[in-house]
Amino acid sequence: MSEAALSTAPAAILLRVPGRLADPAFWLFAVLVTLLVLLVANPILRLVWDSFHTAQGDWSLQSYASALGNSRNLQALLNSLALGAAVTVLTLALGVPLALAVSRSNMPARGLTHLSVLAAFVMPNFLGAIAWILLAGPNAGWLNKLVIAFTGANKGPFNIFSFWGLAFVIALYTYPLIYVFTKAALDLVSTELEDAAAIHGAGKFQTLARVTLPLALPSIIGAAILIFLEAIALYGTPALIAIPAGINLATTQLVSFFQYPLQVEQAAAFSMPILLLTIVMLMLQRRLLARRGYVSVSGKGGERRPLDIGPWKWLLLAYSALIALLSVVMPLAILVLASLSKAWGRGLASGNLTLGNYYTIFFEQLTVRAAIINTLLYSISTALICVFMGICIAYATQRRITPYPTVVQFLALAPVAVPGIILAIGLYAAYAGPPFSLYGTGVLIVVAFTTRFLPIAVTASAAAVRSLNPELEEAVRVLGGGRLTVLVRVVIPLLKKTLVGAFILIFVVCTKELSTAVFLTGPASRVVSVLTLDLSEQGNYETLAAMGVVLVAVVTLVVAAGMRVAGRDFMLRRS
Repeated sequence: MSEAALSTAPAAILLRVPGRLADPAFWLFAVLVTLLVLLVANPILRLVWDSFHTAQGDWSLQSYASALGNSRNLQALLNSLALGAAVTVLTLALGVPLALAVSRSNMPARGLTHLSVLAAFVMPNFLGAIAWILLAGPNAGWLNKLVIAFTGANKGPFNIFSFWGLAFVIALYTYPLIYVFTKAALDLVSTELEDAAAIHGAGKFQTLARVTLPLALPSIIGAAILIFLEAIALYGTPALIAIPAGINLATTQLVSFFQYPLQVEQAAAFSMPILLLTIVMLMLQRRLLARRGYVSVSGKGGERRPLDIGPWKWLLLAYSALIALLSVVMPLAILVLASLSKAWGRGLASGNLTLGNYYTIFFEQLTVRAAIINTLLYSISTALICVFMGICIAYATQRRITPYPTVVQFLALAPVAVPGIILAIGLYAAYAGPPFSLYGTGVLIVVAFTTRFLPIAVTASAAAVRSLNPELEEAVRVLGGGRLTVLVRVVIPLLKKTLVGAFILIFVVCTKELSTAVFLTGPASRVVSVLTLDLSEQGNYETLAAMGVVLVAVVTLVVAAGMRVAGRDFMLRRS
């Protein structure tokens, strides 16, 4: 090589480096990776790190020995696994028949049934638990009082403070996930396949059992896995029902590590088996749902007609009405009645009705009013941040305008594998103390919610971006528009319905979220879900009911307004 070539080589390298730094895609990649490392990688790595170290920072397996060598802790893990299995069976019994009825049958009032499932999704599970405590508590529960009044028995037959009572309440507010996955799969099954089975002599129920349901089976099993993982990681309903019932679960045991003296390292070690189980189960679910050809054999263009099931449609309608009654109508009715009562146990007795509880939460109890405002503020902020980050990440990775798009997407979707209560422990370890010192602040709650629910926005946005023809974007680029112009002026307007749907989903789940918030809130950042536990311990069910009714009303209004833009089937838009 000549001396002239050698002398010009460093200059060429120096020219390329500033050019790389001037590339907007490079800076977009840098910002996205930095945010995702702070939101996702840092808490998870800190959780693993703390599990292998003492409070003084020394390498040790003592935390594992203390957390997993205790028989009470091991029993809590086994109880959680049993609860997850029980809830999964119940949700399958609730969700699959409803999905079949709405998607494939000629049952009357299918639209109303679909709305009842949406209402169950909107209903926070901790409020559902409170409602069922008021309905089926062993002593003062209204259903037991009615049975005693009509039969003269010494005590009622219902006791919500039991293992199956706990599983029943959790199932009532998680079955919408089974319904959504099953209905989405059934909507892709062409009637032509069922007609072919009928031509070969199969009856209607044989066709359902041997053709329709098997085509949806991967989606049903995938949803069942998610339900199982949700049940073992749930904290709100177990805190309200399992603790009084004396049932020790993994999530309630995790909370005990945060009582004085604080044992963050043991909490991290105890959470590792749950985290590993979640990762394995999600890998299995991913493999099942990857079998796309098994679900949509006929493609999306096939004809779909409701199946005439004769008089069985009335039985299905009665079953749908029963589920709506148990999950929505009765719980909301008891909450409204308790919120209008001076003493909820007296019911409709003369002089017991009052609006004082609503006056109290708006004008007297500043803690309750602040919790409602915090919940709505944090939920809206989280939904906006998640949608903004989601569309940016999806566009950058799907159009491959950043280096290493698979790395960015992996980081964005990683929180799916981390249960909320375990993620909260990681965030506490990473950001509660110096140098960030965010414990008890609203910022940490929004960070936690954003980390937990970012995968919803990324998944929805990625599926929508894949459906866009790149030629639309290329036309803007030819006319001189940059990537930012394409994103703001073309992509976002075209994906408005998808983004609004993602906003609604994230807003709703944030208002219901307790597992992530329980370790992170302080006196000034308390949300409704956390305050519910405090008020229930005080026995202040009247104020609690009023607070819950206001929250459900506000969330319902937001969902109704969003559905006018996104459509009523926004829950079904998934990749």
